[in-house]
Order: sequence, then C-alpha cells, then structure tokens
Amino acid sequence: MRILECLVKPIIIIIITAFGVACSIGPFSKQHINKISSADLILLDGKVYTVDANRSWAEAIAVRNERIFYVGSSTGADEYIGPNTQVVDLDGKMVLPGFQDAHVHPIEAGMAYLGCSLHDGKSAKDYVRMAAECAQQFPDATFIDGGGWTMDLFENGLPDKKLLDAVISERPVILKSASGHQLWVNSKTLEMAGINADTPDPPRGRIDRYQDSKEPSGTLQENSAMNLAFNTRPPYSASQMQAALRFGQHYLNQYGVTTVQDALLKLDGNEAYVGGPTYMAMDQTGDLTLRVVGALVWDTDIGLEQLPRIIDARNRFKTPRFHAPSVKIWLDGVLEVHTAALLEPYEDREDGHRGDLFIDPELLDVVVTKLDALGFQIHFHTIGDAAIRHALDSVEVARKVNGVRDSRHHMSHVELFDPADIPRLKELDVVANFQPYWAWADKFITELTMPKLGPERSKWLYPIKSVLDTGAVVAFGSDWFVTSGNPLLGIETAITRRDPLTNTSDPFLEDERISLADAIEAYTINSAYVNFTDSETGSIEVGKLADLIVLDQNLFEISPQEISDAQVLLTLLGGVPVYGDWMLTSIPKTAQ
Repeated sequence: MRILECLVKPIIIIIITAFGVACSIGPFSKQHINKISSADLILLDGKVYTVDANRSWAEAIAVRNERIFYVGSSTGADEYIGPNTQVVDLDGKMVLPGFQDAHVHPIEAGMAYLGCSLHDGKSAKDYVRMAAECAQQFPDATFIDGGGWTMDLFENGLPDKKLLDAVISERPVILKSASGHQLWVNSKTLEMAGINADTPDPPRGRIDRYQDSKEPSGTLQENSAMNLAFNTRPPYSASQMQAALRFGQHYLNQYGVTTVQDALLKLDGNEAYVGGPTYMAMDQTGDLTLRVVGALVWDTDIGLEQLPRIIDARNRFKTPRFHAPSVKIWLDGVLEVHTAALLEPYEDREDGHRGDLFIDPELLDVVVTKLDALGFQIHFHTIGDAAIRHALDSVEVARKVNGVRDSRHHMSHVELFDPADIPRLKELDVVANFQPYWAWADKFITELTMPKLGPERSKWLYPIKSVLDTGAVVAFGSDWFVTSGNPLLGIETAITRRDPLTNTSDPFLEDERISLADAIEAYTINSAYVNFTDSETGSIEVGKLADLIVLDQNLFEISPQEISDAQVLLTLLGGVPVYGDWMLTSIPKTAQ
C-alpha cells in the first residue's frame, strides 16, 4: 500500500462534496422570463459586477433552474420572491461571475497534496525532514510518492539523491517539483528504473549527473526522463483518483473557481487517458463541482498515428459538466534548468545551448494543421521565445491550409516573448494564457531566470499589458499545483507586479501592469472564451448559468495591495452552493 491509499478514506470523509448535476436547458427567452412567477434564488442588495460588454453594475440577481433570469435593482427583484424562494441579503457584498482557470491540474494537484506533500517546506532541510516523516508515518507504503519542492531552494535548481538516501534508502522515493518538470528521486528509484552512468538521456529529456563520474545525481528533467521513474510505480486506483479530484475541486471552489481547463489529461502505460474516466464517473454520480474542459496530451514520442485515440477520447469524454475538445502540445521545458527553447543561446552557457523544441517544427506544422482540420482546440505549452514563435508559425500554416475558423487556440505560460511576435497573437486569433501570479521578482526570476537571459531579454518576461494593448485576448490560469490556485493572488500580481503576500518585493517590469477590470476579465469572461463557454458563463447576464461568487469586499473599493486579502464567502454552480455556509448568509424574506 502506498501513501495515497492510506489517505483515501479520511480525505473522502472530510472533503465537502458536490451538490447536484447540471441541467442542459437553453438560455431564457424574454417570453419565458415573463412566465416566471418566482425564483429559486435571489441575491439582493449586493454590488454586482457583471463583467458584461459594458462592465456594468447591478444590485440583485434572480435564478431559476440554474440560470439567471433577472439582473437589476433589488426593488425590481422583489416581484420574483415566492413562498419557496431562497433570498440572500448581501448587505453590500460584491458578486462576480465564477472564476475560470484556463490552465490547472485538479487531479494531479490532489495527488501531490494527498501524498507526501512538501508544499509547506521552506528549505532543503525541511524537505528532507518531511520526506522522512512520510516514511515513518506510512511504514507499509511501498513507494514514497508526492511532491511540491521548489528549485530555488537548491543550487542550480537541482537537489541531490544523497539527501534522500540519508533518510530513506530501502524504499523508492519519487517527488515531483512544484514546476512539474522535474523529479527528485533516491538511489533506490534509480536502481529500480535501471538508470545508471551508462543510461543515455532520452529524447526531449535529461538525466542530471555528477560531473566527475557521470553517475545520476537524483533529478530527472522533463517527461521522457521522468517517465523512466514513473514506469516503476503502480498505477493509481479509481478510488485514489476520485479522492484526489474531491480534494482538487474543493480547493478550487473555496477560491471561487467554477470552471477549469485541465491542462493535461495524461496517458497511462496502456495509452489510455488518465483523468477523463474520473471526471465522468463523478459527474454521473452528481459529485463533480466544477465545469471541466479537458486537454488531451499529445505524445511527443510518436506522430499522427495517435489521432484515432485522441478522436475516440473526445467522443467518449462527454458528460454535462465534462468534455475534452482540446489537445495539449508540450513544446518546451522551463528556463530555470535550460530546457525552455530560446531563439538565442542561454546567457550563462558557453556551449551555445538554446534548449530544444520537443517537436520538430516541420512535424509541428503537420500536427497542428491536422488537429485544426479535425476541429480540435490546441493548448500549447510555450515558455521560451522560440517555442512561442514556432507555435505561432504552425497556427499560421494551419489557417492557410484549413481556412480561418473559431478555433480559440491558446498558448499557456508565454513567459519570454521576442517583441516581434507579440502582435501576431491578435493577427492569428491566438489567446495568451498567462499565469499572472508568476509575474513578480521572486528568486525564480532574479536568481534562476534573469541570469540565464541577460537584461535585454528579461524585459520581455510576462508582457501582459503589451499583449493586451494589441487587442489580443488574454486569459488567466494558475497552473496549480505549481503555484496557488487562488485567482485573487494572480489578479493582484497582474495589477501590482509585486509579491501579493508581502508587498515587499521590488516592482517587476511595472510598465506591464494592467487594470483591475482587465484582470477580472482575464479570469472570467476571457477564460470562458478559451473554454468555449462564454455564451453560457463568464459574466452575469440573463440566460447564463448562475455560476457566481460572493466576496467579503468590493475589489474596486480597496487598494490593489489588499485584493488578495479578500475572501470568497460563497461559490455557486448553477445557483447551488459548492462552497460556503449557505445558512449563515441566507435570510428568509416573506413573499411580496
């Protein structure tokens, strides 16, 4: 039994579960609204920021059959109060559309937190101590499996296997980094995986080694190398997967997230997509409290022969709250360990190393063109400026071959731009999917990233305002579990370009700050656009689903540095609470 198996039952007991299955009714017509005599739910006396095209405000919202049928004044909503109407007096609290995270990993994050979680560690010593405690707490676990360590706490971002060997030598240890691009393993894991000094680096991956002996030092970079270790680990059970999703969705619901794009539905050893069956099973039992768009991973080790499997998955993965119309193409790695693909060499390398694309540009053109022709949305992982350029090049080729359609292809992370490519996003209708919480001068930026790029290129890290100014669509995501899934942290960072937790960091590229209204749009209607749900969600308008959140403070009435201190009091999915104490915020009101 592994650590996660020991935690499934208690986690299921303590996690708040779902509250109903979505209903697939169409938007209300005016005639239909006129026939409605009473609402299921009315929110009164609030400060409702609708995020509609006019960025308008209202006081009240009325909901029936999961949809909004009235937005306006509190006095106007009174006529819809009936004997069974639930009325909430907001007492001036703010209401927003539910946040939508355009790049996140709910199940994988749940696994990381329910396993041997290192997320609260502040030093290498902390990580070693926490791993040892996991081993002691679960003496019968065959694997010590988890993650959450950060590269900035190790020299060159690379932890050593000897640190783990000193406390766990007889059992394999597999700990994923917070970035998701590295594994930290002990000698036992390397032995089980058959990785030694003679093992060549796999394509698109790297086995880190001691310089003198070439012996593996304990870190594996990128999926192809990480999979050498993962392949020695037993697959997760259905109950473990569901426990992880329950954790993940509750975590996101508490921060007001109602819709997500799961950025990586992975393949197992049998080439079946992991995650999809979990979402479907929980939706079918009424336990899914998120609307989920799935991105099916493109296996970079093979080519177009995987298309039938991808098409089959899109056809099968369909429930009221889950479907998988997107394909995730991983184009490069990360800057901190020289695996992101750059147009010019890394500043701190003397060998001219630029990183490598995970897919050859000529093949990428073919893949993108074919997927586009089949009607898939493409979700690119692009960190370096070369990856961004080649993704845009391939979209341009696809449009020339297939014609222009409503594809909503998007590039996630988009950390380093060549400025010449910024206008191309608008020209090619490609969405920039930023993770805004990363856009401040932490040690990743100052000690691991900027020295690798030099001062000139570093001016083009996370250029959110520059992209917005072109008229391109900007959407936001968190990439949780990499960093916090709280959208308010990302919104504050996008506005201030400072550490939102302390507000003591130096401002980072202040010219790239954006407005609060633009940041909210990026986390609501613009992410709904990415998810093809903008006709149903993303703003508070008549006919849309009542995916709503209540905040304790009006974000427009506090200083930017206080935004991340605001609290989500209530999260509604289709008008039904998935987070928050409904009875404490609900006040019965007699029918008029």
